[in-house]
Amino acid sequence: MLTINNVEVMYDRVILVLKGMSMVVPKGKIVALLGSNGAGKTTTLKAISGLLKSENGEVTDGFIELYGERIDVSDAETIVKKGIFQCMEGRRVFEQLTVEENLIAGAHTRKDRKNIKEDIQKVYHYFPKLEMLKNRQAGYLSGGEQQMLAIGRGIMAKPKVLLLDEPSLGLAPLLVKEIFTIIKKINKEEGTTILVVEQNANVALSIADYGYIMENGRIVMDGSVERLLANQDVREFYLGMSDKGRKNYKNIKSYKRRKRWL
Repeated sequence: MLTINNVEVMYDRVILVLKGMSMVVPKGKIVALLGSNGAGKTTTLKAISGLLKSENGEVTDGFIELYGERIDVSDAETIVKKGIFQCMEGRRVFEQLTVEENLIAGAHTRKDRKNIKEDIQKVYHYFPKLEMLKNRQAGYLSGGEQQMLAIGRGIMAKPKVLLLDEPSLGLAPLLVKEIFTIIKKINKEEGTTILVVEQNANVALSIADYGYIMENGRIVMDGSVERLLANQDVREFYLGMSDKGRKNYKNIKSYKRRKRWL
């Protein structure tokens, strides 16, 4: 459905961030893109959604396709209309608008205006708390409520592919578990294809069908969730586990073993 082939991204025509990035997101699946801070995960999402230009970034090599049609040459508005919606890191809700006004804003590119009220009720079905807060200004919501609103606003665009950037960022563990359970439910009930970027590998792999691991602008490993969870490097460096259980670095001055893919 979504193909990224050998993509390079540069900022200010000087800083090379993505270096031959390739991945495939199958229709109807949840794909997790994992990596540490600064690996290039958010840049990958912005390359897909057309938001690079606002930050003086551009795709300088390779291509990105949706259903075989190139989208890396399109602007962000056109890409949204083609069916790709990105929920930004840090939520980015319209703080002066109410919850329901934020949801309506998510549908601004749609032509089927008569179905918008029905889809608002669908968002309330997934996030009942939002219905109770529908007349409250978004700026007064908690972090978890704003994250629910950001995802709900994405649903209102009726996307074919939903891009989620660090949905667990700054949230309590119980809220993270609740939100990722709902993300899985949306995927199953709506058939929405989801690409989720996360540093929290445990929670991302708990709902994903397939995963990619990214370091320094490149994909260094990919595979099914089962394969990644069975890999010793993934367990040790991303899940904090070893064959003897959870790693404890308390009594180790320096940990030098390199990942096998480096």
